[in-house]
Amino acid sequence: MSKMKKVLSLLLIFALTVSLVGCGGAQKEETKTDSAQTDEAQATNEETSETSDNYEFTEPVTIKFANYAVLEAGYDVFWNNAKKGFEEKYPDITVEFMTAEYGQMLTQVVTWVGGGEKVDLVFGEASWLPTLADAGIILPVTDTFSEDYLSQIYPSMMDAMKVYGIPYGVPMYASPFIMFYNKDLFEQAGLDPNSPPTTVDEMMEMAPKLAALKTADGNQVYPFGMTTASVGVSGSCLTSLVYGFGGSVLNADGQLDIDNAGFTQTFEFLKELDDKGYNPQVSKLKDLRNLFALGQLAMYYDQSWGFNGVRSINPEAANFVASAAPLAGGQGTGESVIQAHTLMMGNNGEAQVEATKLFIEYLLTEDVLVPYLENVAPGYPSMMALSEIQGIKESPVLSGALKSLDTAKSATNIPTINDFNLELTALSQAVTVNDKEVGQSIEEFKKVAEIILSN
Repeated sequence: MSKMKKVLSLLLIFALTVSLVGCGGAQKEETKTDSAQTDEAQATNEETSETSDNYEFTEPVTIKFANYAVLEAGYDVFWNNAKKGFEEKYPDITVEFMTAEYGQMLTQVVTWVGGGEKVDLVFGEASWLPTLADAGIILPVTDTFSEDYLSQIYPSMMDAMKVYGIPYGVPMYASPFIMFYNKDLFEQAGLDPNSPPTTVDEMMEMAPKLAALKTADGNQVYPFGMTTASVGVSGSCLTSLVYGFGGSVLNADGQLDIDNAGFTQTFEFLKELDDKGYNPQVSKLKDLRNLFALGQLAMYYDQSWGFNGVRSINPEAANFVASAAPLAGGQGTGESVIQAHTLMMGNNGEAQVEATKLFIEYLLTEDVLVPYLENVAPGYPSMMALSEIQGIKESPVLSGALKSLDTAKSATNIPTINDFNLELTALSQAVTVNDKEVGQSIEEFKKVAEIILSN
């Protein structure tokens, strides 16, 4: 199938629905981009950052950069500063933002390319990779970056970039789904704020004490939040919960793999949470972030950068937030899905590709990326050389869940992953909102999921 036909077919699919959730509003915050770099760090960057500086540009180049984050307060400052700094370093290269709201960006990229518009670079979720790769919109990164350069990125993060075994993106930073918890609420409930639960059973023992609390305004406190709304990222979070129970969802070939105890136990757990009123029904991540920021949610699963949304609602949240590894349930060990904010390259000619490659390498340097992770969007840097930065190691948002990186794994990337994730959320709603029996709901899920996976 030609690239244009693939794009047009995807447009028909996306005309029906796009199932993605925004990263949440973020507080406007100046990103520190002028921090001094030590001589040692400069030497490290020179040794580990093989760049395209030897390519000779014969005329000015404009990089068309699809980036939803320039519309979001807190992120916009970083991206505009990055654009300015890069253009000052490379005067013959201009970065031009193409933007749309988060929930529309994947559809918009497909629409732009289908209409003949060039897109050189896309910033987005790793879950977008199958769609854009299948449409022929993005390049395998092994076509443009050397093996030496890519070897400096955490292998687990590079694994999350693969579609049918081929990496199609460069991760900027990543996060497993981790557990945030409110230390103040733990203290009010008579629990040790330095000893969060490590298993589902431990969490359920603590939950009644937390559920008995009220906020100063008399509002209910929910013990535990798990997103189940009809958006793609909620499906990814549910997959992470299945992993924590020792279960599976899709095998390496993208085939349904749910006939296991961990999958069933996950949805029995969600049903129990709902029956006891412990989990806000059909919540998006942004809804959980809001409740957590306002002191109405004691624990919830999120990506590390979700704290940016929490802080935008309540700047004082930094005083009570702590993180922990995902809970172990059933026979599981608390494994989690690793998510990455990803850079994906278009293929619009040699000059465009080389300029885009330069920009990606620039974004992954210590001077540019680390202040962003320290001050704007907490995350684990993809470059191994940056992992020992004190500001990252000592972050209250990151430090408690560091061990989750050891067990995190990537979800299987397939072109229909977003539709599949939506069906996972429908299953969660069937056993909670609709109060249907778990076994029956899973059988009904199988029928629809098999159809989605066969397309």
